[in-house]
Amino acid sequence: MSGQTVSRLAGAGGRVIVDTHALVWALRDPELLGTGAVEAIRSGIVSASVASLWELLIKKSKPWALLAEPLDWWARYVVGSGIRVLGIRESHVVALGGLGPYHKDPFDRILVAQAIVERATLVSKDATLAQYGIPVIW
Repeated sequence: MSGQTVSRLAGAGGRVIVDTHALVWALRDPELLGTGAVEAIRSGIVSASVASLWELLIKKSKPWALLAEPLDWWARYVVGSGIRVLGIRESHVVALGGLGPYHKDPFDRILVAQAIVERATLVSKDATLAQYGIPVIW
């Protein structure tokens, strides 16, 4: 995605919600991020959803887990870095109820609903999420 497209979507000061994998990679392995993701994170008002913490905790015992100790990592790198944490509000759950069946993962679905309500760009490697009509950048 071109820098001009990223600027149009995320914009200087635009709202950005970072998908769980993108959040972890941005803070631990930034070389894994796409160029559009890097630019959106640099130029936007970045939020990490509490749904990402929930996902990291539920999946921590899986062999493919992103983090073994998500609570410590979250406190140190998300909260400690001053990243905005977006809670799950009633309006997000209401928007979730109106989503089509494009994606089955409940964590991705709530991030989409949050992006809709917050009028935010979602930073995610999962291009399928764009089928919900939200801007997705990688």
